[in-house]
Amino acid sequence: MALIKKFRIKTFKEKKTILKLDKISMFYNKRQILNNLNLDINKQEILGMLGPNGVGKSTIFQIITGLKDPSFGKVLIDGVDCTNIPIYERATKFKLGYVPQYGGFIQDLNLLENLNLVGEIHIKEKDLRKAKIEQIISQFEFDSLLKIKAKHLSGGQKKKLVISMSLINDPNILLLDEPFAALDILTIKMLQEIIVNLQSLDNITVVVCDHQARDLLSCVDRAIVLSNGKIIASGSPDEIVKDSSARNAYFGEEFKIN
Repeated sequence: MALIKKFRIKTFKEKKTILKLDKISMFYNKRQILNNLNLDINKQEILGMLGPNGVGKSTIFQIITGLKDPSFGKVLIDGVDCTNIPIYERATKFKLGYVPQYGGFIQDLNLLENLNLVGEIHIKEKDLRKAKIEQIISQFEFDSLLKIKAKHLSGGQKKKLVISMSLINDPNILLLDEPFAALDILTIKMLQEIIVNLQSLDNITVVVCDHQARDLLSCVDRAIVLSNGKIIASGSPDEIVKDSSARNAYFGEEFKIN
């Protein structure tokens, strides 16, 4: 997995905050999931979020997208407080894409029908929509899969489909929830290259959360580790695995990237 490192842009173009979580706290059934969490995500950065199951990674994504409201705190995109902006308006106004861990497509439609369905939602002009979908088909090498129903695609093909659907709206920010779960090594490597290309070719800010630390750390610029509702470590992949707090709470003493 370390091979992917040669493709990474280790220093993204500018350290300008595009997404900010400001003093976010979240309670669920009297249990505190997030505790006064602060996070700045830079434009065109690939950021990874790590932590044990139940630590709040998916909750952060739900708060960013508007699927859940924080108990306290604000979400700012490009400096604009969007905490109270509804999901669809937030996604379209701020060009926010989200790839869930499961689903995200219609099982009984074929690959092309899924792309067309999303295209009709986001791109009203027929010629522009056709051109965008053709670009996606070429970019993801979908030509031989267009007529296959989504439910018959492999795990990696399904993941590629959902990522490609999220790109039809030309997002500035893309959230990937557990993209490497239940995939084989070759498919994981393929997804890592896609993630890197989203940054280097499409200039997208990518935020990835996953519990597979080695796979995630191989394709990000920076990672954070969450524990007890807070960020306990932040840094480059090499820095994060050496951080004593991260090792004690998550990685363990024997963990290595390679």
